[in-house]
Amino acid sequence: MLFDLRGRGRRRAVRVIYTGLALLMGVGLVGFGIGGGFGGGGLLSAATNNEGGGSASFASQIKKYQKLTQQQPSNVAAWENLVKAQLHEAGGEAYVTNAGQVTSKGKELFHQAAESWTSYTALNPPKPSLELSKEMLRIYGEEGLNQPASAVAVLQLIVAAEPNNTSYYAALAQYAYKAHNARVGDLASKKAISLAPAAQRARLKTELAEVKTNPSGEKTYTTTTDGKTLTGKLNSKGEIKASEVKTGTVPATTTSTTTTSTTKK
Repeated sequence: MLFDLRGRGRRRAVRVIYTGLALLMGVGLVGFGIGGGFGGGGLLSAATNNEGGGSASFASQIKKYQKLTQQQPSNVAAWENLVKAQLHEAGGEAYVTNAGQVTSKGKELFHQAAESWTSYTALNPPKPSLELSKEMLRIYGEEGLNQPASAVAVLQLIVAAEPNNTSYYAALAQYAYKAHNARVGDLASKKAISLAPAAQRARLKTELAEVKTNPSGEKTYTTTTDGKTLTGKLNSKGEIKASEVKTGTVPATTTSTTTTSTTKK
């Protein structure tokens, strides 16, 4: 799930989202996702808790609506029900482990759900399902398909339905920056900050500015050795990764801030 903190980018993303959650609690709203909490609740979690023939039921529904969409490709309701059935199925143990990790089979089903969702939205339904939109945000997130541009499109539907929701605007800004869409990111960031309680605006502004500056969340470190500047990312041992090192002579008149890291001997 999103709250796996092992990656630097994920830790920062969690900070942004927790800021949004704090904002929501401050104004008495519900957090990300269905049933409270971006990483829990909704169709995927509900499917995981089903017992017995639930999975078989979802599989039969998928086949039913796949056939119906083939026969009636312009049937909005059929596509919506197909997405819903696929999301229910995607919550099963074969697709998501108890630790929340998506299996290879799960990724395949996620792609199928994404394709169905694309067909559904291409029909321009007058009122796209808000419930499914929030679930598709999880599908396109970092622990799902990791497709920030698609997450942006979903979030635009969500904020259109919930125009006063600070957290979703903050998430829209974050994913837009990750998708290198600075225009949408800046607009969403400005809106999120304007909707936030006054006491939270400075912190939220700082967090979103950090995402804009470094959307990948990976930091670059610089050290000076023998008059040369080495720049790159750190490996698990705290060493600058050799494959990403760039060298250059440091001008005598330049004063640089050096980040010290352990180098191989």
